[in-house]
Amino acid sequence: MTRTALVTGGSRGIGEAISRKLNAEGYTVVATYAGNDEKAAAFTAETGIKTYKWNVADYEASATGIAQVEAESGPIDIVVANAGITRDAPFHKMTPEQWKDVIDTNLTGVFNTIHPIWPGMRERKFGRVIVISSINGQKGQFAQVNYAATKAGDLGIVKSLAQEGARAGITANAICPGYIATEMVMAVPEKVREAIVGQIPAGRLGEPEEIARCVAFLASDDAGYVNGSTISVNGAQFFV
Repeated sequence: MTRTALVTGGSRGIGEAISRKLNAEGYTVVATYAGNDEKAAAFTAETGIKTYKWNVADYEASATGIAQVEAESGPIDIVVANAGITRDAPFHKMTPEQWKDVIDTNLTGVFNTIHPIWPGMRERKFGRVIVISSINGQKGQFAQVNYAATKAGDLGIVKSLAQEGARAGITANAICPGYIATEMVMAVPEKVREAIVGQIPAGRLGEPEEIARCVAFLASDDAGYVNGSTISVNGAQFFV
């Protein structure tokens, strides 16, 4: 039986690599996106992976979208909560809007994504919940009080869901990427990138595919006893 995997923010960056990897592993993959219609259409045309547009910060939109996915592709067995945004500013300059936007997408958006799927996983006695957190949720970061708070909160969600879902055959785990060579990171000035790499003992940025391989493991039957864990993928930049 082919299992269905939902990847939020799954047509670009780390999410794109995750979608491609799970597709290559034989899962039926569906990906969500928030706004870039052109990129999503090109991604679907190239990979055959269906894309759906909704805002994870909106519970009703998420529930409606998930219902459509399950009607068209079958029950969702694996959910990868990857969608996220940044609205960086030093705390004394951070606006309530910048705080709320990030909380709504990166933290509430994880609830909105998992909550409609959770009852079906409990009923079927199987599920894989994988949340993409961040190194900055583990150690904090200048000008990212909002972002760090959400990514730390995501770890609390995972640890709690792991305890609730274990007897129902559901695992919940998190991955905390360090600095990854995504389009966003590669767009920063070269001197800034060099400074970032200088803080990484591995001496390089990570690759999106390295995160995707971790997701594929956590989604597999081999990871059935891995529950409530956080995998740090950061080139030895930070240890917990």
